[in-house]
Amino acid sequence: MAISEEQLNCWSHQGSIAQSSATYKTIKSILETELAFCGIKNFEVFLQGSYGNDTNIYAESDVDIIIKLDDSFYPNLDQLSEHEKTAYGVWFRSVPYTYVDFKNIVLGILTKKYGEYLLKGDKAITIMPNGNLRKVDVIAAFQSRHYHRFCNITDQSYLEGICFYDKDDQLIVNYPKHHSNNLTKKNQMTDGRFKPIVRIFKNLHKKLINTQMLEKDTATSYFLEGMLYNVPPAHFKGKDQDCVMNILNWIQSTNRSEFVCANEQYYLFSNSSPAIWQEIKCEAFLSAAIRFWNEC
Repeated sequence: MAISEEQLNCWSHQGSIAQSSATYKTIKSILETELAFCGIKNFEVFLQGSYGNDTNIYAESDVDIIIKLDDSFYPNLDQLSEHEKTAYGVWFRSVPYTYVDFKNIVLGILTKKYGEYLLKGDKAITIMPNGNLRKVDVIAAFQSRHYHRFCNITDQSYLEGICFYDKDDQLIVNYPKHHSNNLTKKNQMTDGRFKPIVRIFKNLHKKLINTQMLEKDTATSYFLEGMLYNVPPAHFKGKDQDCVMNILNWIQSTNRSEFVCANEQYYLFSNSSPAIWQEIKCEAFLSAAIRFWNEC
């Protein structure tokens, strides 16, 4: 037995597009207008998450938005020599805003507009669905810079990402643009099969939870995208049934210790990652998926 080709084809389709797009445009316009009114000009509003990566399914309703301040940034100087660190200190001494300052400004803007629908989460500011808006998670972030070289302001090299603090004041550094760009490249390498297969696996994950074959917190969209990102392009061929079964068998039988997150900056199962996926949970997902495949 196996999940039917018809069902897999249905699962491969993208979820809400029009309403998610309208929601993003509304929040983006509000943030850009109000921040400019506050005198803040050097910032960027962009998408992350499933909708931003075109891997959202019908069961996912969130629109994940990053508002990144570029006037202030957090540097990682670990790879610089002492001479380079000294040179860096000559050019950069203070920042116009602290992270708390900036997050409070963003929170104030959204509270003014959506106060009764607003929730403060561990990491994001959540706007609950209202009117024509879908649920929105807004993360206020600073630019992060992981420096590889610094001689002076015109001769420097760094990897740019985002960073923010969670409710426990832990600094989280991530690379959503690298994640998104790499997923798109993977999709191109697989002749457009990668993202539909990701959506199939996300729907399969939901099905396993709904049938109580899997605990709810076993995997996230981020982890599933990362897991599938490591699968060689050759396995994304043929009918959906062949493709899914080949991928499941390959992931379960291979050594996963070298799997990387889709941003290629962290190992998928490493304690050095800001979001750690326990390999035992990955194994639980794979085992439940294969069992469901064989029994359905």
